[in-house]
Formats: sequence, structure tokens, C-alpha cells
Amino acid sequence: MAGILKRFGDIMSANINSLLDKCEDPEKMIDQYLRDMQDDLGKVKAETASVMAAAKSARREAEECEEQIGVMQNYAEKALVAGNEADAKQFLAKKQKLEGQLQTLKAAADTAEQNADHMRQMHDKLQHDISELEERKSEIKAKVAAAKTQERMNDLTEKIGKTAGAGAAGKSAFDRMEKKADEMLDAANARAELNQSSAEEQSIEDLTKKYDSNGSESSVDDELAAMKAKLGL
Repeated sequence: MAGILKRFGDIMSANINSLLDKCEDPEKMIDQYLRDMQDDLGKVKAETASVMAAAKSARREAEECEEQIGVMQNYAEKALVAGNEADAKQFLAKKQKLEGQLQTLKAAADTAEQNADHMRQMHDKLQHDISELEERKSEIKAKVAAAKTQERMNDLTEKIGKTAGAGAAGKSAFDRMEKKADEMLDAANARAELNQSSAEEQSIEDLTKKYDSNGSESSVDDELAAMKAKLGL
């Protein structure tokens, strides 16, 4: 009984919302919590019925004792009327004994009725909590599913963000490589232009030498002809 009454205190002080708030995984915990509550309800229901029966029995014993006190009072009066004082004393002694028992029986009945009332409150609260949780179970599970979907979306968004960051870094690297390639191409083109200019200048020099050479040969021929004429050859 003491264990049940302690459990009564735990159940009566429990708040369904605060219990759900402590759940790490509400979707799993809500089913487990419902199973635990159903198990508690079965135990409480059986104990409540037993305590209520005990309270009724205790109250009935107290009422029967009270009736016996009235009976002893009545017999004592009859004995006095009949002139049997000794008999009257015996009835009164029994009455006084029953009165002492009555106080104990009433106290026991009061305690039993209080326990029965506590058990009934615990039973009713458990039933109410179970009904409330059953009604909210689908809603809670839907919220959990939505939360998990959002978490997956958050993870995906973070991954995409990291990929985008890596892509931006990659693009920046490619930009630098392209710039380097442009610089290399510009340098190569400049060198080619210099080489072409040098070749053109070389060709002109060769061409002028050709004509310069021809002029020199013509002058030699002329001088040779003049020498022949002088010698009469």
C-alpha cells in the first residue's frame, strides 16, 4: 500500500507536457510512455478497487459496532427497569468496551476512505492523461516527422553551402590559372613579334648587300675594260 501511495504522489505531481519536453526522441518515447501509463493504470485500477472495498468494510464494521453500542444501551435500560442492576452493569461494561473499539474502527474507516479517495484520484488522472496523450499522439508524431525533415533539409543546405564555397574557391583558382595562361600567351606572342621583326631587318640587310655587291662588281668590270683599252688589248 505504501508503494502505491508513493506512486500516487509521483503520478499526481507529474505533468504530461514536462515529461514530453524531456524526451530525446518524442516519437519513440511517446509510445513507451503510453505503455508505461497503461501498465500503471492496470495496477492502480486493481489496487483502487481493493482499497475501496477495504474502506467499505471498515466503515461497515464501525457502523455495526455503533449499532451494538445502541443494543447494549437498550439492554442495560431494560435490566434496570426489571430491577436487575447487576445485569445492567454487564451491559454497560460491554457498551463501554464497544465504544473504545468504535473509535479505533472509525479512525481505520476514515483512513481507508482517504486512501480510497487518493487511489480514485490517481486512477482518474491516469485515465485523463492517457486519453489526452492518445489524442495528441498523431499530432506529436507529425511534428516529429516535420522536425526530422527540416533537419535533413538543414543538413543538405549546409552541404550545398560548403559545395558552393568550394566551387567559388575552385573558380577563383581557375581564374588565376587563366590569367597566368594569358600572361604566358602574351609573352610568347611578344617574343614572336620580336623574332619576326628581326628576320625582316635581316632580309633587308641581305638585299642591300646584294645590290651593293653588284655595284662593286660593275665598277671592277669598267676598270678592267679601261685597262684593256689602254694596253691595246
